[in-house]
Amino acid sequence: MSLDIHSAVQVTFIILAVVVILMIWQGINLIKNARRLPFFRLRRNRTLKGWRLIGGAIFLVFVLLTLNTRLEPMIYTVFPPTPTITLSPTITVSPTITQTPTITLSPTITLTPAESYTPTITPTPFVPLAVEARFESTVTPNPDAVFSELVFTQGIDALYQPIAPGTEFQNPVGHLYAVFSYDQMVDGSQWTALWYQNGDLVYFETRPWDGGTGGYGYTDWNPDPSEWLPGNYEVQIFNGNIFKTSGQFTVVGTPPTPAPTLTPSKTPTPSKTPLPTRTPSPTRTMTLPPQLRPTKTPYLSPTISPTRTRYPTLTPSITRTPRPSYTVTLTLTITLTRTPYKSPTITLTRTPYPTLTRTPVTPSITPQPTLTRTPTPSK
Repeated sequence: MSLDIHSAVQVTFIILAVVVILMIWQGINLIKNARRLPFFRLRRNRTLKGWRLIGGAIFLVFVLLTLNTRLEPMIYTVFPPTPTITLSPTITVSPTITQTPTITLSPTITLTPAESYTPTITPTPFVPLAVEARFESTVTPNPDAVFSELVFTQGIDALYQPIAPGTEFQNPVGHLYAVFSYDQMVDGSQWTALWYQNGDLVYFETRPWDGGTGGYGYTDWNPDPSEWLPGNYEVQIFNGNIFKTSGQFTVVGTPPTPAPTLTPSKTPTPSKTPLPTRTPSPTRTMTLPPQLRPTKTPYLSPTISPTRTRYPTLTPSITRTPRPSYTVTLTLTITLTRTPYKSPTITLTRTPYPTLTRTPVTPSITPQPTLTRTPTPSK
């Protein structure tokens, strides 16, 4: 903004005029007040001060008149004004023919919005029936009780004053307080605090009031850090069923992972230990001693010898007797002794082999006739 000399002079004149008026008004007040003082010296000093202010104001009046008439020409003598260019009017050419439109095109299609946004009705806060069923007080709450706006903080001092207030909290949040002041409360009346997260009730407290008529109070919530989900939170305060105040805050960031909890599990009933199975011992292959084979009984073969005998002679002949058959019987006795939780012991008892008894067989001799050859006499 640029000011010229004339504007500066006018502003100076107005400021000095205001100062003159104030000095005259102050001087008159001092003279009036001096008359009420009982002490002479104080009264005289204050009266002189008032007349001095009035005299100074009169002097400034003469200065104002001089400034208004003489100051601006004096300044121009030192700072001559620069000539301003006066623009001469130019000739304006008037149009000769004005063409008027003959056809006015009217829009044929009117665009209508596809969706119409209607304002939604904000519901009045109320106490849920599940929370109202927990009311204990029978004292009628005072409808004229007042609560201040809620201040959210992560810590308070001994006087219930917030230490670090805010409206946005970074995870992990921890213990959070909603501090308020109140007045005209009645001890014993029911009061309720509701904590909502994105419209869902996540925590509440309701009990008879015990904080007196007025002062500072708070409602707090200290859940597990993993329950502080990011989103918009709202806290509502009720005196009985009467809504008093509310406040909102925001939680940002990912909550920490909940610590794993130990779930008691049933101890399995000890099962019976199976007994060791019997492992069959390797079967022994018993090798029989070599059997005694019967020896061949020599027999005499008949021989024919030419003898001159008138009478036939009987030559005994031996018949072949079949070989005797031998039967070997083996008896294997197995005794099983069972020892608890031990492998069974198998005792093999070896029965001595039977003895072979040779029974002599008497050959039967059947006499057979002997052929006698009669010699033919030679010539």
